[in-house]
Amino acid sequence: MKKLYSLLTVALLTLSSSSWADEAAIKKALSEFMPEAKVDSISPSEIKGLYEVVVGASIFYASEDGKYLIQGQLYDAFAKENLTENRLSGMRKQALDKVGEHNMITFKAPNAKYQVSVFTDIDCGYCRKLHAEIDQYMAKGISVRYLFFPRAGKGSESYAKAVSVWCADDRQKALTAAKKGESVATKQCSNPVDDHMNLGEAFGMSGTPMIVTQKGNVLPGYVPAEQLVKVLGSE
Repeated sequence: MKKLYSLLTVALLTLSSSSWADEAAIKKALSEFMPEAKVDSISPSEIKGLYEVVVGASIFYASEDGKYLIQGQLYDAFAKENLTENRLSGMRKQALDKVGEHNMITFKAPNAKYQVSVFTDIDCGYCRKLHAEIDQYMAKGISVRYLFFPRAGKGSESYAKAVSVWCADDRQKALTAAKKGESVATKQCSNPVDDHMNLGEAFGMSGTPMIVTQKGNVLPGYVPAEQLVKVLGSE
């Protein structure tokens, strides 16, 4: 991400300082420095002369002449609202909807009231603690959708376990066994693990588990079922 920020800054600095460049000009500038970067939208922010630039699941703010780029949180002091986080939560929700539940391992509550998406590492201690209490979450009406984020990275033992769990005949059973430290038959198949990891990185993950609520808000780390239901109820 640091590379992305620096490249974005360089790209925007190449734009004309006398007038605000349009979206096509920014895309062109970025493509010269980082072909994989994609500007999704450019729009006026709540501050006059400052523009919101959306790149994937990240938000930047640019001066109207394109010379300055800001990475940070924009607040409405009067309303006491984090405007940046409000936008990001909506973007996270859309990104998860795009992944689709068919590309997650879901434990559905019998009488579901809430739904969370959890980025998990099979070998992470608090991830295992969360899953050991999966029945408590479901009893509270919380359905849990799992996405994989092996922190050791692609090619690691945790990554191989994630792929094997996904490729198992019974994914729920395989995930539960793996979380208990039991061996799971090694398998290979088409899987969404890389997509899960890319999405987690785009969300700015700093550790696992990471819980994303149905409204797109992030809760870093393990949250007990009783506490989580209160958070979800107050959204």
